[in-house]
Parts: sequence; C-alpha cells; structure tokens
Amino acid sequence: MTTLRVIIDEMLSPTPGSVARYSEELTRELINVAPANCFVEAFVSASTDAEYALIADRLPNLAKLHKSALSRRELRASWHHGFTKVPGQGMLHATSLLAPLRRHDRLNRGEQIVVTVHDIVAWTRPESLGSRQASWARAMLKRAEKYADAIVVPSHTVAQQLDDIANFGDRIRVISGAASASLRIPENIDERANELDLPQRFLLAIGGLDPHRGIDHLILALRELDDDVVLLLVGPEPDDQTIAEFLDAEKISRERVRCLGTISNDDLSVVFDHASAFVYPNLDVGFGMPVLEALSFGIPVVHSDAPALLELAADAGVVIEREPAEGYSQALAEGITRVLNDALLAERLFYAGQDRARAFSWRMSAEKVWQLHADL
Repeated sequence: MTTLRVIIDEMLSPTPGSVARYSEELTRELINVAPANCFVEAFVSASTDAEYALIADRLPNLAKLHKSALSRRELRASWHHGFTKVPGQGMLHATSLLAPLRRHDRLNRGEQIVVTVHDIVAWTRPESLGSRQASWARAMLKRAEKYADAIVVPSHTVAQQLDDIANFGDRIRVISGAASASLRIPENIDERANELDLPQRFLLAIGGLDPHRGIDHLILALRELDDDVVLLLVGPEPDDQTIAEFLDAEKISRERVRCLGTISNDDLSVVFDHASAFVYPNLDVGFGMPVLEALSFGIPVVHSDAPALLELAADAGVVIEREPAEGYSQALAEGITRVLNDALLAERLFYAGQDRARAFSWRMSAEKVWQLHADL
C-alpha cells in the first residue's frame, strides 16, 4: 500500500483565495485518480470542529486526516526553523511552501518532500504581502532549495523566474491548475441573480487595493466608461470603507463600485455568468486561476500583459500593456470599451475562452503529481 500525504492547510486560510481553491481541487482529484493500492491522507494545523467537518465534506474519500496540535501560526514558525515532522512515512506533497522541509532519506526509506511555489511576489512586490509574510516565504524557499525533492510551479513563467533567484536545477516541474470544478450555474440562477441585485452592465474583478493587483488602475478606468457600467469586486480583500475613501479621493461616484466580499460558489457562478466582462489587471501573477474560471464561462476577459497571463490565456483574452504605468488606466478603459461595444469580438472571445479553458483539467494535474512522485 502506498500513501501520499498532502498538506492542505491552505484550504483553511483566513483569507481564502486561489491557493485555497487550488489545495482543495488538487487534493480532491488526487484522491479520485489514485492508482491501485494508493491512498491519500491529509495534514492540517489545529482547527475547529467546523473546519474539520468542512474538510470531511469536501474531501469525502480522504483515507485519513492528520490533525496537528499546533495552530497555523505555530506550525508556520515551527517549519520555518525545521522543527516538527508530519505523521507517517513516504511521499509528502505540499500545496504551498508550508512544509516540514528538513533532512530526509529518499533513497533508503522512500521519503519525499515536494512543495509548490505559486508566484514570486515575495521577491518582486514584497510590500503586497507585508514584511513578515515576505520574509517567511523567502526563508522557506531557501529551505526548499536545500531539502525539497521537487518544486511544483503553475506556469513556465514562474519556473523561469525561480531560476533567477534559486538553484533548483532539474527539480522544477510545471503542473498548472484548472478552473474550479465547484463553479456551476445553479438551477435557481434567476432567483440568485435577483438576490444579488446585479446591475444591468457590470465588470467583475477579484481583490482589493493591494498594489500588485492593479485594482486602483481599474477603478480609475471607470472615468472613461459609460456611467451605467459598474465594477463588482469579489473576494475577502475588498473593504467597503477603503474602496469608498479611494473613490472619494479620486472624485468617482461610490455607486460605480460594489464590494461583494466572499460569496458562495453558486453565487460566484451567477456573477460570472451575468458579467459583461471580467477584468484582471494584476501587475504580477504566477498563474491566474480566476482568469481561467472566467474563460470557462465564456465571458470576455481583459487582462494585463503579465507574462504568466499571456501564457495562460494565449489569444483568448484582450491584452493590456502595463507600461507606461501612467497610461495603464486609459489602456484598460480602451480595452474594456472594445469588448463592451464590439459584439463580434465578444462572440470570438466566448468560443476562444471556453476552448482555452478546456485545455486545463484537475484530473490531468493530479495525474502529473502522482507521476512526479513515482519518478522521484
């Protein structure tokens, strides 16, 4: 019997986002495609009964859930300094840099440690994470450089970037994510849309005013768009008060932006389905799972020319150059105007987006992870 232990702590992140969805979706599919006589166990920091129940509900065929006695903060500190192992032996797969990176015996005992690096924001834009989180990420990458048997990255862009900051040799493997399988249009779509009180024409974006997300540029672009075009922001980061203060400072009506916060998968599916366009103005990104999810719904996508997004979307979206920075808002407005006013372009993007999204699947990603561990 072979067991793959997966560290799924990111599933319970206090600020759930793409990495949390990645952890859940990948682990679920690792269970589904496990080879004969292979099983998946999971490890998580000390959590609440409700959180354990959530894991059991979303990963119903998990062979076992190992529950640490350490809180998430304590576990991060412990593994930062090389303390505390994970119960069991054999293959260990971390869906982030949160892993017990220490000396182990791969040749004689079959012990393996594989970690995942989603982006290099801690190096390129550390202010977006805060000094403590950025320092932790940089320290954990150094431990990975010394102890990890392989490093999974979501794109060739991140693989190339890692080569510039660390020496991993041939240990890097590109295994991308996919659109969330949990995003499906509910049967009561009209009822949900009414409850959400969605505008007639609206743009959808993810996140708040973190510098690397480019949402400030997108808000400024509203000045150049028709007055009836509203921006809806989804996710845990947008803060009504912070956004309102930014709008006031820029003399933009508060009616132009709405923060929906964290919403259910059903509601997010409804919002995707009704959006006039999805805008992803991020200045720096490692993959861009929300872009892939938008493409899967066939809505027009406007995104920056960040290398990972060019790799991900190919020609299925409208690309906006980030430079010169002072002209980025205007360029976003022009790109958005194109997709809102050009029906033929919107139709082409509908088919191109869905076709591109089908090139990615969690099944394929999980099979590659199993093969990676088999090859080590």
